[in-house]
Order: sequence, then structure tokens, then C-alpha cells
Amino acid sequence: MASSLDKAFFSLVDSANRLAKATEADAVLLLLERKPDIARLKKKISQTDLVVATHVEEVVQAMLEAQIPVIELDIPEASVQDRLTQAVLESVADEYLRPGSTVVAIYNSFDADTIDTISVVKLTERLGKLTARDLKKLETKVPLDTLKIVVDLSVEIGRDGREGKAVGTMFVVGDHRKVMEQSRAAGFDAVKGYSADERSLFDARVREGIKEIAQLDGMFVVSANGSVVSSARIIDTSPVELTMTTGLGSRHFAGAAISKNTKAIAVVVSQSSGTVRIFQNGEVVLRIEPMQRAMKWKDFDSDAAAAADSHKSESRKTES
Repeated sequence: MASSLDKAFFSLVDSANRLAKATEADAVLLLLERKPDIARLKKKISQTDLVVATHVEEVVQAMLEAQIPVIELDIPEASVQDRLTQAVLESVADEYLRPGSTVVAIYNSFDADTIDTISVVKLTERLGKLTARDLKKLETKVPLDTLKIVVDLSVEIGRDGREGKAVGTMFVVGDHRKVMEQSRAAGFDAVKGYSADERSLFDARVREGIKEIAQLDGMFVVSANGSVVSSARIIDTSPVELTMTTGLGSRHFAGAAISKNTKAIAVVVSQSSGTVRIFQNGEVVLRIEPMQRAMKWKDFDSDAAAAADSHKSESRKTES
């Protein structure tokens, strides 16, 4: 006999299916934290593409066995907005969804243990403007896994900054020997002297360290295997003719130039807006807008607050 949770879940699935038809959506995206009745799910959603996103290994394996496209999330403690963003970005990168698609998403918004929300998501709203080329087509220059880890890190820096302050930076990925030849040191190189493993962006601790030093001047040079070759570098490459969008600054021009004069890909984070742009061969090939910034709570001095409350109380007594 089906549980009340299952009944509620499949009622939402029915609603999402009807909404997908009404909006002519391209797919239904499920953010799941437990394994559903897969046969029933496939029967319910048979006329629309289905994509599942989850951080639960059991669900990943079940979807793979059922040949349902699945995105493995790696940010289980993040907000639902950030998990939904990663699911959409990964779905585009893996070609489960196309840029510009309309998706009906089902997820838990209010109760961590219950799927309770349906949204219609337009990928142009969620990811910003995507050009005809996407992450997959950039794999010829840099392995997709390396590019994705750099893009994810750049999006985090653009969205969150550091200690409440906006941060602009740049990663130049691939063809690192030529990039090093066409750049110079801007100051202290924070990664110098460490082994390749200790500089790998596939290590979460390294990514956290990079976020910290991203506030310093200069760019990061990253090898095709995801190892940070050098930090705090200034691009010093030959002048090239570039056609750039009005309003972009010197960091973007430098990224475009180095991508034109080498086979590297430049990933630039705008300090003013947090927007991430990827340059290849001197052109912007992908643009990702940051999600809403996480709210920054000010430190609360309990002693000062208590003193203020006491003062107010005494004032009220005096007035009375």
C-alpha cells in the first residue's frame, strides 16, 4: 500500500506533467533525496523528457539502471536554489537539456523531507545568455571535467565574493606553457612550491584556498588536468584586434587576448556584477549570470545588545 508521502509525491508529478503539457515544456526535472517507485514514475512521465538530480548514491544508481538521465549533485547542504542551479547547469553541459529550454522542476522548498514545490524554469533566466556553443563543444581544448570545475568555482566566486565583498578574477585554462610565456608575475605566487596534487582544483581544500587568494591582483594559470600552475599573473601578450561588448573592462580584454593568442580558455569573473564569461579564440562563448547572493548576517554583539535593552528598560521606567 502506498504511503501518504508517495501519494503526495505522485500527485505533484501528475500536476507537473499537466503543467509541462500546458507550457510546452521541454522536460521535467526532479530533485530527489530518496528513491521513488521508478516504474510508476516512468509511466507517469512518458510524453516529456525526464531528468533527475540527486546527491544520494542509491538514487543515482537506481536511475542509471532504469536508463533515466541523472545529475549527481555535490552540494547537499546548499540552498534549494543553488542545487537547482547546479542541476540545470550540469544538464546543459551533459546535453540532457538545451540552452533556452523550458523546464518544469519539482523539488522540496519548505520541508526537507517532502517534495512540495513545482516551478516553471526558463533556462535563459536561470543561466543567463548562452551562445550557440556550450561547455561540451569546448572539450576539444580543455577536458570537460576540468572546465566544469573551473566554471563552478568561478560562479561561486562571482555569486558569493569573499567575506561579503565582491571579487573579480580570471582563470586561464589549458596551453599553460604558452600562457606562462605570455604573462608575468604581479606579486607573491601563493601556489609556488606545492606539489601538483596540492594544487589540484579537484580538491575541495584547494578550491577554498583559491577563493581566499582570488582577492589578490592577477590571474590564475590552470593546466588542462586542473592543477593551478601559478597565481597572481599579469597577461603580457601581443596586441590583437578584438570586438568586445561595451562596458567590459581590462580584465575581460586581457582574457580575450590571451585566448586569441594561445589555445587556452579564459574564464573571467566580473567584480561589478559577478557575471562569469568564458573566452575562446578572442570571443565570449558562454556567459553565466550569478544567482542571488546569499544574505550576509552582521555579527551580533550580545553584550552590547543586552546593554541597549537594559537602557531602554530603564528609560521606560523613568518615563513612567
